[in-house]
Amino acid sequence: MPLNLSWRPNMRFYSTSLQGSKLFSVKDLTTHDMLLQSRFIYQPAAGIVHWLPLGLRTYKKLQNVIRKRMDQAGGLEMELSSLSSKHLWERTKRWDNNELFKFKDSKDRDYCLVPTCEEEITNLVGDLCSSYKDLPLLVYQISRKYRDELRPRGGLLRGREFLMKDAYSFDLTKEDGLKSYDNVNEAYRRIFQDLKLPVTVANADSGSIGGDLSLEYHLIHESGEDILFRCNSCQTVSNVEKCQSLPDKQFKGVQEAECQYFINKDRNTLIIMYYPKGRKLNPQYVKDEIPDIDFSIDEEMALTLFKNESEESSSFLVKEIIRVIDPRVTSNTNMPDLKVLYHRNSMFTFTDIPIVEAIAGERCYECEKGTLSEHTAIEVGHTFYLDKKYSSPLDCTVVNEQNEQTTVYMGCYGIGVSRLIAAIAQTSRDEVGLTWPQIIAPYQITLLSNKTSSKKNLDTVTEILSSFDVQVDNRDGKFSMGHKLKQSKVAGIPLQIIVGKHFPLIEIEVRTPIQHSQELKDLYKRKTWDWEIQESPQTAGCSEKHLVHLTGLAQVVDVLLECL
Repeated sequence: MPLNLSWRPNMRFYSTSLQGSKLFSVKDLTTHDMLLQSRFIYQPAAGIVHWLPLGLRTYKKLQNVIRKRMDQAGGLEMELSSLSSKHLWERTKRWDNNELFKFKDSKDRDYCLVPTCEEEITNLVGDLCSSYKDLPLLVYQISRKYRDELRPRGGLLRGREFLMKDAYSFDLTKEDGLKSYDNVNEAYRRIFQDLKLPVTVANADSGSIGGDLSLEYHLIHESGEDILFRCNSCQTVSNVEKCQSLPDKQFKGVQEAECQYFINKDRNTLIIMYYPKGRKLNPQYVKDEIPDIDFSIDEEMALTLFKNESEESSSFLVKEIIRVIDPRVTSNTNMPDLKVLYHRNSMFTFTDIPIVEAIAGERCYECEKGTLSEHTAIEVGHTFYLDKKYSSPLDCTVVNEQNEQTTVYMGCYGIGVSRLIAAIAQTSRDEVGLTWPQIIAPYQITLLSNKTSSKKNLDTVTEILSSFDVQVDNRDGKFSMGHKLKQSKVAGIPLQIIVGKHFPLIEIEVRTPIQHSQELKDLYKRKTWDWEIQESPQTAGCSEKHLVHLTGLAQVVDVLLECL
């Protein structure tokens, strides 16, 4: 008679149809292919993914980890529509983004599928919140987002549809807004601690989202698309868009420089940036010194606008030119000729602003002492302090204590949930297959039995493990024990428990490297049952084995899982 699991909600049978039964070598597989072969996901087309039972269980467990910490931070969960009207995006000047999925309805009205929800949530809060008494407010959702990627790649890392946790904070004052920003960043740190991930936090540029402050959360890995720099003295970490650097103190300057022209928003100041030939210019570095610089105008148009408004009207004497000279460019450097007329009294020069992207080995700009090292990484989270970037154009205001209308301060915060699953898979895989933090593994345990074990013995063990998340591989007679063990290990299940010939001693194989906690050591010292530990078994995908009597099985499993 087959084992009946209907009364044990944490138990599931192995599904041959949706989990497969073929063994495969992972040696030459990409992580995305491994997720496909292990049937966590199914990909019908580039950038589109269906979540199969194993993948969906991992996704839902990750949701729960995130939800717990966001709730503790005071967040209120909600769910917004995936559709958004054009008029909101026009007000924030983001409708012309080529990565938006845009469409018209039957009445010729324009909509998009949301890649993020700043417009919609700001509009909603502006309608529903009217008083300072409604603030502070922190809301979040975990839902599908959409981006029209030109070249989707890396499977879950960069798709056209993706799962995302996005959160938004609303506050009465800037001080309160910064407190909310710090509060959510602390929640993020706890989320990644719960996942036992070695996340690196980096200062970041706000990019198209905008705002004054921004932090990125990364997993360091050679496959990453992002570049981070770390100072070996002050330990500051920044992404390449944010990291400024200085040349070595003995550096004599480059031989030749090139320049690029910009103009301000009022069209009365020309900005010329001089930098070493062959280096990559990052004009964003001058935003603090020249806040009204217009990066949307290309060089040719900037020169045309400046010439038309100054030289033709003979007013160039009152027009300003600002030169920004990278510290690597010195008086001995060959400089390109100016392309405009100028008057010396109208020219100003900055010489202390690094304006090229950093390279490894240069000096840290923050402390001016340390040396920068370069690391590739996968971004898994991003936080932004937005100030009034969205609340102002969308008229999100409340009445303050003085009965005056005031624009609220905002922050927005994202974790790419599907991207995080892919990143964990990529950075933790080994020569056998996937390995997951036990808190998000699709199952904590695979329970197996060999031909010599009776149904009564298996049922006894099943009842003992009923409080754990267990998959029972009931394919007896169809596949060998080695076959079933390998499939469990490829899928990254943390523990394989075998009911076999040694019953009532039960064999436990630990899938991934483990560090014994003090709790485990104490339990081993005070045990009153048989328990043998084999710490370096010659078994692929097994860091150690335990042979445990039924009496202590549940306690041993519990502390082992806490170690993983």
